[in-house]
This record gives sequence, structure tokens and C-alpha cells, in this order.
Amino acid sequence: MYAQKQISKHLRLIPLGGLGEVGRNMMVLEYQKDVIIIDMGLKMPGEELPGIDYIIPNISYLKGKNVLGIIITHGHYDHIGAIPYFIDKIGVKTPFFTGGLTRGIIIKRQEDFKHLPKLNITTVKDGSKIRLGRFEVEFFHQNHSIADNFGLIIRTPVGNIVHTSDFKFDDNPVNDSPTNFAKLKRIGEQKILLLLSDSTGAEIEGHSLSEKTIMENLEEIFKKSKGRIIAATFGSLINRIQQIITLSEKYGRKVTVNGYSMKTNVEICQNLGHIKANKGTLIQSKNVADYPDSQITVLCTGAQGEEEATLMRIINHEHPFLNLKKGDTMIFSSSVIPGNERSVQMLKDDILRQGAKIFHYKMMDIHAGGHAHQEELKEMIRIMKPKFFMPIHGQYSMQISHIELAQEEGMLEENTIVPENGNIIYLEPNKIFVSKKEKAPAGPVMVDGLGVGDVGEIVLKDRQTLAKDGMFVIIAIVDRQTGKIKTSPDIISRGFVYLRESKELLHQTRKKVVEIISKTVESEGAVNWNHTKEDVRRKIGKFLFTKTKRKPVILPVIIEV
Repeated sequence: MYAQKQISKHLRLIPLGGLGEVGRNMMVLEYQKDVIIIDMGLKMPGEELPGIDYIIPNISYLKGKNVLGIIITHGHYDHIGAIPYFIDKIGVKTPFFTGGLTRGIIIKRQEDFKHLPKLNITTVKDGSKIRLGRFEVEFFHQNHSIADNFGLIIRTPVGNIVHTSDFKFDDNPVNDSPTNFAKLKRIGEQKILLLLSDSTGAEIEGHSLSEKTIMENLEEIFKKSKGRIIAATFGSLINRIQQIITLSEKYGRKVTVNGYSMKTNVEICQNLGHIKANKGTLIQSKNVADYPDSQITVLCTGAQGEEEATLMRIINHEHPFLNLKKGDTMIFSSSVIPGNERSVQMLKDDILRQGAKIFHYKMMDIHAGGHAHQEELKEMIRIMKPKFFMPIHGQYSMQISHIELAQEEGMLEENTIVPENGNIIYLEPNKIFVSKKEKAPAGPVMVDGLGVGDVGEIVLKDRQTLAKDGMFVIIAIVDRQTGKIKTSPDIISRGFVYLRESKELLHQTRKKVVEIISKTVESEGAVNWNHTKEDVRRKIGKFLFTKTKRKPVILPVIIEV
């Protein structure tokens, strides 16, 4: 522990993402001028953000800060996905610290960003310690749905902080070592000032399922299936991929892996020894026809009903080598992400119509998430015995449920805190509180193609309007000399009205456009065509709303000839 004379008044914690939401995880710790970052994740957009690829944190707060190092807990995109968009702003020489598998996934993804320099990544393992200014960070193994996942003990001049990462307690994991409770208890004996704990499963009663249970239930499907088995899961769910490969080998099946992210992760994991397969087990999809259906397993992405994923192409008979057929067994070994329920239901209906049989997690236990449920979360609190507690990683309701669990375990209400993204949290040896005067920018930064942060509320509003009420283009050709319209305006309608069935409306609209432009020309000497187009947009918008009660995006085009 640091000597008393070295202790400053406080440590600052600044969550830039991951609170009040699932995804976009990023936490900043700041002591005097020393800054470290934990995770740099992205979040997938909902239907309310049309055209957006990802949502990432706002890192404006870090401008001019002395970032000593970036710690990545594990290789899921909600913890690593924002790295390519930030590294040139924070500094390409800033060191990263993470496990071997996570390092491999990060480096592979950087290949999609060839303009960026190589990252400075140091590989750590269970028990590794690093010094970053006034911070000392020790890594400890945590079970999750991906290997090389680490919790953190962060020793600071103010006190010791434990960051759990995403975690679950599993005595019988697949392709991973079990939870080391003896080590966790040794950590808990180190006077933990603050516990930052994963809240994703805080609303779910009981204990999360062991991967051993999942393996046993999956084997029942393999025993009974006579035709091909098609297993859809997340490309990052390495444990499940290994289980499917192991069972396929046991029951004499070849395995074809499909989907860019899944194939990439399997390749990385094989090189690092995290996925094992006998020689000849893995085959290319083009060779599936060389074997009887009873000897084939298809592993693929697309369990969420994604339009471009491999599973959708198989079902729609758009895959060059794999088409769904009667007698196939379909395994959905993943839960449905909130917001995807409708697309997944439609996917299941299409599968059943084609004569395949479906198994999913609501029918039997063939999927377990990587997050602790209530009993495990309470056990973590009992083990760590923190003075202060702050739930992280999850929707607000999940954080509140987690706070209630902490209070059930005897924590005082004044020693628990539920902050929001952007809050500046002050941690002192005897107090934790949110600053009422300071707040870091923490609004969502949207990634759209090559653009980062250049899509704002106005653009999104236009996209939502286009999706809801369509577009109405008015093209008017005017005489450069006289300013008069030469021919009747052309109109293009997309998603608003069908032109052939709206002749009277179009006739009235053309008439109104001619009137608006003519009055402008008559009243002004030198015509300001930008002003005229705005006048057309505003008045035609009102006119169309009175006739249709719809508000399309109106684009006036005036061409001088």
C-alpha cells in the first residue's frame, strides 16, 4: 500500500460508455495527470438509427490527457470494436495490454484498416502485473463465453479497485479452466475499496448454466439427428464452436465453418491452441456434397436473422454450395438480442416451411450466456467485500437490480452508486460521489461507412423521414433570361405516392410550383434561386400535408437554361 504522504485526495472514474446500455464499454481512470483506459467497445445500432454501422464512445474528454496505457479485458467487439477509430487520436504508441486471443482478434481486425500503423500490444496472462504511472494493474482469469478474459485488480494511491470484466462462475467450462475461487478470495482479502461489476445478468434469477450442461444437451441432438446439422451461433462464441466440432468428431461428422467473422476467429483460435480439431475434420463448403448428409455439420453465423449472414443465404438458396432441405436439423445456439425478435421469428418460420427441424434455447438448454446471474453476482460481492460498489455493463434496470443485490448482501445504500455515461465520479478512501459541476461529453458517436461522427441528428431525422414518408423531388426548368418556367415541372416520388394513381394531386402540385416561382420572379429583380427553392420546399410541404397527412423529404431542383 502507498505511504500516507503519497495519497492525493481523490481518484476520478469517467465511464464513456457501457452504463445504461449493453455495449460501447469504455472506462477511464484518472489520478492527478495519469490516465488509463479499460476497454474500447462498440455498440450495434437499433432500428431508430437507419444506415448506421456502429455506435462508439465520445473520447473528447481524453484530448490532451496523458494516457499511459489501454487495458482490454477480452476479445468481444463491445470491448474492442472502437479501437481502430480511436488509436490515431489517442496516440499510436500508447501501449495495449491484453490476452493472447484478444491480441490476435485485434490484429486481424486491423487488417481492415490498412491506413493505420501497427499497434503496440503486450500479451498478458493470469497473474501478470503491469505498472502504469501511479497505477498497478494485476490480471486474473474470469470465465466468460470467450477465452483469455481477465478481471483486473487496480492498485491506486487511493485504494484497491476490482473490475470484474464480463464474467460468470463455471466449475465445468469447455475449452477453459474453471473459476479459481481460492484466488478470488485472496483478492478479496486485499481491502477492496471499490468493486466495478458486470450487470448484464443482474435481472436473471439463480445461477448461469454451465457449459457442461450445454454440451450434454447438444449431444442429445447429435445422437438423434439423421441428416445434416446446421448450427448457428455468434462468431465470437468460441466455446460453442469448439463444442460443435468436438461432438461432430465423436459422431463421425465433417464440419464446414461459414461466415467471415466465424472463419476468422476459428483460424486465430487454432493458431493459438484455443480451438482443436483433428486433421480432416474441417472441410470447405464446396466439398460438402462429397459426403452423406449424416456426416455433415454446418457451423455458421446468422442466428439473429441478419440479412447478409451465411444462414440467411442458406435458407434463401443463395449460397453457392449449401441449401436448406427437408431432413436438416437446425440448432440456434444463441439467445435473441433484444430488437431482433421479429427477424428471428421470420427466420424460424422459413426454416420450418422447408421441412427442417429446429432446436433453440427456449426448448432446451443449448445456450448459456457469458454473464453471471443473481446468485453469482451476490457471491462476487461476498468474496470481494468492497467498501464501495458500482454496477457496470448493462441497461439502467440491470444496474438497479445489481444495486439491490449488493444491498441484500449488506452494503449500505450510501456506499453504492449508479452513475451515467459521462459522469465524473470521485473516489476517496472514505467517500464516493458524482460531481455536480463536471461532466464529460458522452453522447453516441456514429460510424457510417468511412464517416466517423459526421452523421448527426439532422441527417438521422432525414433518414427516418425518408423511411416513414418517402421522398418527393420537384424539377423545374426556367429561362435564364426571363425567369419563367419553360415546361411543366417534373415530379419524382419514392415511397410517398404512386404517381399513376395520384394524377390529380400531381396536377395541383405542379400548378402550385409554377405559382410560387412566378410570384418570386415578379417580386424580385435579381432572383435568389436558393431562396426560391426553400420557398418551394416549405409551401409544397404544407400543401402535401393538407392533402395526405404525410411529410416526405422534398427536394426542389431548379435548372436554368
